[in-house]
Amino acid sequence: MTKRILLVDDEPAITRLTKLNLERTGNYIVETVNRGNQAIAAAKAFKPDLILLDVMMPDMGGDEVSALLKENESLSHIKIIFMTAIVTHEETESMGHIIGGQTYLAKPASTEEMVDTIEKVLAQD
Repeated sequence: MTKRILLVDDEPAITRLTKLNLERTGNYIVETVNRGNQAIAAAKAFKPDLILLDVMMPDMGGDEVSALLKENESLSHIKIIFMTAIVTHEETESMGHIIGGQTYLAKPASTEEMVDTIEKVLAQD
């Protein structure tokens, strides 16, 4: 079953490449926005199963976007994977991609690592 992924990252090159790589698997439909303040409207319109959310964006950080999603009853169920260049691959892997109770991917993440993490998070309930 095809899953819907919303990718929120302020780097257009990252969103283009990530969208292409994830859609190439045949398992995902990916929508992208390049500003944190567009994420809520995009989530309402697209109804994703999961959001890949950059932590550091100039207009609204991932933590702010996440808080707004959690406050909205129609969006609070959407699973989130934070993406950041602040932590290393070694740090995220050593902690099972969980930091402070949230799932993280270190950027840049390989398609295989993204897919593995997406599938693990989507399988949780």
